[in-house]
Amino acid sequence: MKWKAKLIIHKSEKRIAVFFEKNPILIERIKAIEDARWSQSFMAWHVPNTEENRYRFQIDVAPLKIPTVDNLEQVQKFKNWLSSKRYSQNTIKTYTECLGQFLYFFKDKMVTEITNDDLIQFNNDYILKKNLSPSYQNQIVNAIKLFYSTIQNKQIEISSIHRPKRAKLLPNVLSKEEVKLILNAHVNLKHRVMLCLIYSCGLRRGELLNLKPADIDSKRNLIFIHQAKGRKDRIAPLSTKILSMLREYYIGYKPKVWLFEGHNKGEPYSEKGLQSVLKFALEKAGIQKPVSLHWLRHSYATHLLESGTDLRYIQELLGHNSSKTTEIYTHVSTKNLQQIRSPFDDL
Repeated sequence: MKWKAKLIIHKSEKRIAVFFEKNPILIERIKAIEDARWSQSFMAWHVPNTEENRYRFQIDVAPLKIPTVDNLEQVQKFKNWLSSKRYSQNTIKTYTECLGQFLYFFKDKMVTEITNDDLIQFNNDYILKKNLSPSYQNQIVNAIKLFYSTIQNKQIEISSIHRPKRAKLLPNVLSKEEVKLILNAHVNLKHRVMLCLIYSCGLRRGELLNLKPADIDSKRNLIFIHQAKGRKDRIAPLSTKILSMLREYYIGYKPKVWLFEGHNKGEPYSEKGLQSVLKFALEKAGIQKPVSLHWLRHSYATHLLESGTDLRYIQELLGHNSSKTTEIYTHVSTKNLQQIRSPFDDL
């Protein structure tokens, strides 16, 4: 999850503006910060310019207290370690933010002075008090655990911070009729091909934007997805229909570096631009649901399952590490459910 922050003046008040692509998790986290507001003029969320928030968003303003200076150095060491281990930029940003919040909570203590009892206090007075989402709570716990086992080389009873139970949410799925309306909404060939490729191959947003022309193997009807989530490569089959659309697109646009380039040749299409492509399609199709690009991936997997594709193949196509992740689609598939006769009909 990418974000950047900078100091601003909003209505004669010093604030910190936080810029990021629309993301429900980040919005939830921003809203949990006291006096967080949305600015239409800046097109960004902004929070009070406090020492805690400067620390939270890694604004380079020198703190006053010596332990805080030491803690900042520890965050930087952790960041450097994550980078050397080739963690993704999103993970590095999230983990350093989480660790920063933890160490700022104990800003009057040196890192080496933090005890297991402090973990319980942090759990009660920070995590539970702020009512953070289960996913963010787990990220904080993971960051603290990794920091102490690597940078500090110290065993700490992370079980003192009880992990929340994850909400068992089902993936959002569109009907084939809804998908067809979305994919046919655009007259612009590039925009239509992008959405069609996401659905036809079950791609994530970043996977689509990172594609290069050489990743399309038209002779073998395959698409190569390089260094996707978890730094995994995978391949997916291309239907003859999408391959025909790609050929037409290639002739018309002649992409050089990236398969889908932005306004400037040689630069990839932006995430924000892709979101706008979907938004336009939804408006034209008259679909009121809060559809995201990931819904197309969920719909692809569910429709494959409903057409009789084995779960093991779907797992490979989606690039899931665990079959348990793929099995969730069995709960949203309606193929077998629709065949069940309600006893109410026999009354």
